Amino acid sequence: MNEIALLLAATLSAGTVLAIAALGLLINERAGILNLGAEGMMLVAAVAGFATSVHTGNDWLAFGAGALAGAGMAAVFGVLVIWLNTNQYASGLALSLFGGGFSAFLGISYTQAKLAERPRFEIPVLADLPFVGPAFFKHHPMVYLTVLFMFALAWFLYRSRAGLVLRAIGESPESAHALGYPVRRIRFIAVLSGGALCGVAGAYLSVIYTPLWVEGMTAGKGWIALALTTFATWRPARVLLGAYLFGGVTMLQFHLQGEGVQIPSQWLTMLPYLATVVVLVLISRNPTWIRINMPASIGKPFFPGS
Repeated sequence: MNEIALLLAATLSAGTVLAIAALGLLINERAGILNLGAEGMMLVAAVAGFATSVHTGNDWLAFGAGALAGAGMAAVFGVLVIWLNTNQYASGLALSLFGGGFSAFLGISYTQAKLAERPRFEIPVLADLPFVGPAFFKHHPMVYLTVLFMFALAWFLYRSRAGLVLRAIGESPESAHALGYPVRRIRFIAVLSGGALCGVAGAYLSVIYTPLWVEGMTAGKGWIALALTTFATWRPARVLLGAYLFGGVTMLQFHLQGEGVQIPSQWLTMLPYLATVVVLVLISRNPTWIRINMPASIGKPFFPGS
């Protein structure tokens, strides 16, 4: 039972990285913008957050630095695709490649750095409960904030006027523009918000989840987060559940290795990515279902007055 509790705890921690990034990408896509640069944004934010934590010892400043780094990268992408009308797919891939190289350059002096000892986080009384205590109540506050943010985002999208406008822009930017809404400005704010969340995910990865800096440490998590939005049919609650599902698959490989299961380590390492491919294949078998749930203008440029 103790091993299962530890596996659940590791699942929540691993899933938090994916959940934060995927919720950010969900905001982008609800506004009709497809950003394939999540991997690059997360890497730059990871080194920014790690460097900040090394010099300040403050996790929250590290998250702030990661958010700023992610938003800065997203701002470049937003200018390119929203005002200069470049191709969203090509620009996102370029952002991802640039982020990988730029983060490697910035992180050269931090590859051997170590973070200061941090206090243990646990919820009083609840953390002492058998099984559920170590499984659910001994996590960094960011794990719980992510769950709260999911509820807040769901309320924003489906219960607020601003969320309705955002979804309307994702469905038909021409109609929203005709009603007088500043489509490009709103899309840019959505891109910045999504980039900031990807940045927080990158900082969480290097400061809390690992914690260290290694070149290319995201190891495809940005792409998995991107796949999660489709897997969840662009709904926040399903994104969170999907993130924990993939986090569990990621942690399962280490659990099986620790149990001495006689499976080549390469196969176990493939598990999260194999699960991603399988899920996408299964979803793609029903294109009508995807088309019904997908924002109609996703990936399409918008030219005011055209």
